[in-house]
Amino acid sequence: MSAAGDGFLVRSLASTYPDGMVLADHDHPWGQLVYGRTGVMRVTTAGRAWLAPATRAVWLPPLRPHSIRMSGAVAMRTLYIAPQVAGPLPDEACVLEVGPLLRELVLHILALGMLDPAVPEHGRLAGVLIDVIAAAPREDLALPLPIDPRALALAQQVQAAPDDRTDLPGLARAAGASLRTLQRIFPRETGLSLEAWRRKARMIHAVAALCAGSSVTGAALDCGYDSPSAFITAFRRQFGVTPGRYRPAQLS
Repeated sequence: MSAAGDGFLVRSLASTYPDGMVLADHDHPWGQLVYGRTGVMRVTTAGRAWLAPATRAVWLPPLRPHSIRMSGAVAMRTLYIAPQVAGPLPDEACVLEVGPLLRELVLHILALGMLDPAVPEHGRLAGVLIDVIAAAPREDLALPLPIDPRALALAQQVQAAPDDRTDLPGLARAAGASLRTLQRIFPRETGLSLEAWRRKARMIHAVAALCAGSSVTGAALDCGYDSPSAFITAFRRQFGVTPGRYRPAQLS
């Protein structure tokens, strides 16, 4: 699959991966829409980690290096979009809500295998696909990652143990830096204060837990909250919706 394309507008691939499978860092010359019908995908690009629960998709522009880690069995459905038709799509990676129309388009194109511009219907279908992807609502499920090794060590610790209630000075000591130093680094490198970054990391972990079937109380405990009500308030403040929005019965 070359950057110049092979004459096709869209190619497709259906794969199923077991829990814990990792697709190591790689890129594609074509744009990539990665949609998981089941499970949760954790997509990491340079400086950012994306969470894509079931029924969400990640858009990756051409030549964007990334790795993907599976949580639960992931039924991955991928569309590769040729650079010459991907122009209207975002030039940054993002998580998209997959509504009924986009879902059916993905599945229909998978059944066709590829879209050939020599087939008039395929050309029209590619145009509709681009319009629907471009209009799909984005979800704020990205976590910016710091570059400084001390800040990154703290970030990795929080991601590994979001229920750890060690206070920020204690986390800073474990990372080998003063709290004041890290409070300067995080806004500069992630755009978030250290406190806000930790809170968002916990809330994104909660989304993954909820999508995997955890109760709201279980997700709260997983994120270090004693009180489900305090967790719900923090979750709503972060995402603008209640945790129930990400429970499996609510995913559409």
